[in-house]
Amino acid sequence: MQLTFNNLNQLWSYVLTETLKRLGLNCAVICPGSRSTPLTVAFVQQIPHIEAIPILDERSAAFFALGRAKATGKPVVLVCTSGTAGANFYPAVIEARESRVPLLILTTDRPAELRDCHSGQTIDQVKLYGNYPNWQGELATPSVDIGMLGYLRQTVIHAWERCQFPNSGAVHLNIPFRDPLAPIPDGTDFTLDVEDFFAGIISTPLPITHYQLPITYQQKGIIIAGVAQPQDPEEYCKAIAHLSQSLQWPVLAEGLSPVRNYADLNPYLISTYDIILRNQQLKKELTPEMVIQIGEMPTSKELRNWLNTTKPQRLIIDNCDQNLDPLHGKTRHLRMSVTEIGKLEIGKLTESEYLQKWCKAEKQVRKNIDDYFENLDELIESKTAWLISQILPPETPLFIANSMPVRDIEFFWKPNNLKINPYFNRGANGIDGTLSTALGIAHHQQSSVMLTGDLSLLHDTNGFLIKNKFIGHLTIVLINNNGGGIFEMLPIAQFNPPFEEFFATPQNIDFAQLCATYNVQHELVNSWEELKNRLKQLPKTGIRVLEVKTNRKRDVIWRKENLPKFANW
Repeated sequence: MQLTFNNLNQLWSYVLTETLKRLGLNCAVICPGSRSTPLTVAFVQQIPHIEAIPILDERSAAFFALGRAKATGKPVVLVCTSGTAGANFYPAVIEARESRVPLLILTTDRPAELRDCHSGQTIDQVKLYGNYPNWQGELATPSVDIGMLGYLRQTVIHAWERCQFPNSGAVHLNIPFRDPLAPIPDGTDFTLDVEDFFAGIISTPLPITHYQLPITYQQKGIIIAGVAQPQDPEEYCKAIAHLSQSLQWPVLAEGLSPVRNYADLNPYLISTYDIILRNQQLKKELTPEMVIQIGEMPTSKELRNWLNTTKPQRLIIDNCDQNLDPLHGKTRHLRMSVTEIGKLEIGKLTESEYLQKWCKAEKQVRKNIDDYFENLDELIESKTAWLISQILPPETPLFIANSMPVRDIEFFWKPNNLKINPYFNRGANGIDGTLSTALGIAHHQQSSVMLTGDLSLLHDTNGFLIKNKFIGHLTIVLINNNGGGIFEMLPIAQFNPPFEEFFATPQNIDFAQLCATYNVQHELVNSWEELKNRLKQLPKTGIRVLEVKTNRKRDVIWRKENLPKFANW
């Protein structure tokens, strides 16, 4: 079924209410007001699927909704206009938090340009209820864009889940609308394919105690083992392997997941997916119908763009309460650990042609990379990750700095059985505290390694002051290309000035002198053989810097030339 809209606010409000209807909402309490007109009209249009109840007094409305939610055990929606209307919900929000009752509060608001300018009936409604909601956010201003409509759908799904998981309570969405608020034509002409857009949304009770994976065994499917730091990496990898072999689906394993370091557990491990997807023919042939994502999305832009373009159904398996879908695709979150899924009996299948295609591509691209690096004597930044993956002592804790090191790990980290424990700060993806974090990981552990660029290390050189209290050993593999190599990958690199001074920011530091200042051992590595010899057996105590000097401009040219070449044969 296709629906055509001639009013932007009504399109936006339809997507919001239709998503809630399909999730299982059956009651909305609506307080009268002007700014909330688009939502009020949309909820009325959902009658009888959603009961829409108008109540004049906001405080009374909120407690009425609280009572309905208590009685049914399901979230109830509250809608109000802008200004102080939403403030009257506050006592019920507190009660919902303390008694764990699911409420979804939709306060409407003026757009940003009409705030802080005395436009009337306007207060600061962002985070209006302090810390009492389970989750809160402000939606973007309505937009006629299928990507933004997907964002809206997925945000509403996340809000619905957070009302109920991990504990029931209130969720607050602040929703700005521009005029016209009434459902009159405003120049919009947009047709929505309803069944395609809302496909996969189901009403699933939370918490989930028993779950049937929504998979047709004949589907072309992939498993993405994303960014993860599980407490028991071997059990985690076994669970993913069980799922993979039961479904006969390949596992695209991010380098920041332990899966690549337990390679024998998984015969369908794909480590070169980023490079495979640079082959345009393979990119088309390997398009999946279903994706199971375990943990956070990998770093790879190639993978993200491919999923964004092909738009497969996706199931995200992770026991956290966060939204782990930055693509806002047709996604369902299964809030449980993959180790629980791994215990389900799914049934054995034969290898499909689709699986064989993935495995053949992995074998060929892996060979291309290995053959090239084995014969490369030049000190190129990217080879460091490939070399380290094969030579560290078993179970070595490895901290990987942000920017280019995490990307080279994803591109080139070779599958192995060394049970390396990867650590990283991919929460906010910054370079703050790189050295200090690595020292904290290495303290009282077996001898550890950090892979970092020069700017990440310089940003936290005060971490060396921890040296006198540090118990254990940390070897720092320092890729010194005198600046921010990751910025060389961005379009701004073509504009110099200001690129070199304001983005690459070379610091021209003598690291031997810097290390001497802190009484830290420093060695300049001049060949891959030297690096290999120094990493095969790590010292027991102290901090050591192994500096590998590379040419930043040469590194970026090398990546641009060789990443596509590895994908072709």
